[in-house]
Amino acid sequence: MVTDAPGSVKAVLFDLLSALLDSWSLWDDIAGGEGPGRKWRFEYLRRTYATGAYVPYLDLVADAAAAVGLPREHAHALEARWDELSPWPGAGQVLREIARDRPIGVATNCSEVLGVRAAQLVGAPFHAVVTTESVGFYKPDVRVYTAGVAALGVPLDEVLFVAGSPGDIGGATAAGLKVVWHNPAGLDGGGAEKRAVAVIEDLTLLKPVIESL
Repeated sequence: MVTDAPGSVKAVLFDLLSALLDSWSLWDDIAGGEGPGRKWRFEYLRRTYATGAYVPYLDLVADAAAAVGLPREHAHALEARWDELSPWPGAGQVLREIARDRPIGVATNCSEVLGVRAAQLVGAPFHAVVTTESVGFYKPDVRVYTAGVAALGVPLDEVLFVAGSPGDIGGATAAGLKVVWHNPAGLDGGGAEKRAVAVIEDLTLLKPVIESL
């Protein structure tokens, strides 16, 4: 592991399914458009962030679909098409550059199998892939973030977390992490963005932020 990174950030922990992968487009496509896709995804996020202890990821996805009037079978379609998830532009290259002098990892709200598969799609040398199934709790429970930090082997105050949603900002800051919000989907932060050290819409802006901290 590289431990001589310049500046105060010695490792970077990422949300996976929103910060690094454009999962929004796949959900929209399965649902039949952006309108129903966003309703489904936001209902899923609401349920997930209120769940606490881990329950099967695809059950949450199916329950959210049913709650907004979509077929529960959409959860199985999501699983079947999981490898269609696409990284946000430049994600792999940016992360490979960051990983040259500091370890990187992900902490993601999904099952172990799907988390590992999704991480492989990014094209980055992750030192750790921590899923909520492996921890036993869903984000924003602080135990998910601290498990990610522990897996990186770097003191918490030297780790930067890159969030993919407003709820991630709150959870990571509650865990004591500095947070950057990558918000390419243009989500409303509801004020949570004020707790981030920076908000970016393009991952190519991340490395200058890291170097400024």
